[in-house]
Amino acid sequence: MSETLSAARLSCGSRVLDLARPQVMGILNVTPDSFSDGGRYALKDAALKHAESMVRAGATLLDVGGESTRPGARAVSPTEELERVAPVVETIARELDVVISVDTSTPAVIREVARLGAGLINDVRSLRRDGALDAALDSGLPVCLMHMRGEPGDMQDDPQYTDVTTEVCDFLAQRMAECVAAGIKAERVVLDPGFGFAKALEHNLSLFRHLERLHALGRPLLVGVSRKTMIGKVLGREVDARLYGSLALAALAVAKGAQIIRVHDVAETVDVVRMIAAVQSAE
Repeated sequence: MSETLSAARLSCGSRVLDLARPQVMGILNVTPDSFSDGGRYALKDAALKHAESMVRAGATLLDVGGESTRPGARAVSPTEELERVAPVVETIARELDVVISVDTSTPAVIREVARLGAGLINDVRSLRRDGALDAALDSGLPVCLMHMRGEPGDMQDDPQYTDVTTEVCDFLAQRMAECVAAGIKAERVVLDPGFGFAKALEHNLSLFRHLERLHALGRPLLVGVSRKTMIGKVLGREVDARLYGSLALAALAVAKGAQIIRVHDVAETVDVVRMIAAVQSAE
């Protein structure tokens, strides 16, 4: 295996993700209060049915979340989060051929979902909760580190930046260095600039415009902007009418080199990704 090919492959537990081409991550919120689809997939049967439909539509990763991180979201206990997430992860791992990402910051959840078959830990808090870094290290799984200031409950309280792209890069570089120092190899790290997390509209737009600068960090980028408020503010659309804005940003993210696109609308996004790939591979 060539060094280039090896660098483009992310080992996710029992599966390997090919990051030589962009991959689509389907969102599976098993929460009652997520901003877009809260409550729709809180029951295991509904969650599994939706997971199956996203895999059929072309998702190669599913991101299972048991704690809403929308602005103003309430915290949940580790027990409550685990009760929501664990049965879904266990069932998907048994039933479907897909990489399971778990959107969590909770050490107990990280340890249990790794045992149940998860392949990626996706942490909006970048493993800053007490014990999360050790749990991630022990899991042996790759981790996605995301930029956020504060907590979901207060992150949108007047965020301020001098140069948002530089500050996001600096934060992610520091967190990655701390993970490496703790024993998590750099090749196990994915980075997320955190669109919509502790950022006003102008910060999100500027960060997206300069997204290529994050490639200097040398790790794959995950971009999640599906149905977010930044789209609503630009287009004047409510959450359920943001598909076209989401697809526009997905296409732009792929063009700017993002390797994982986290979305609600999998089938439509897969079409976008495949069409771009066809053009880019043409003679």
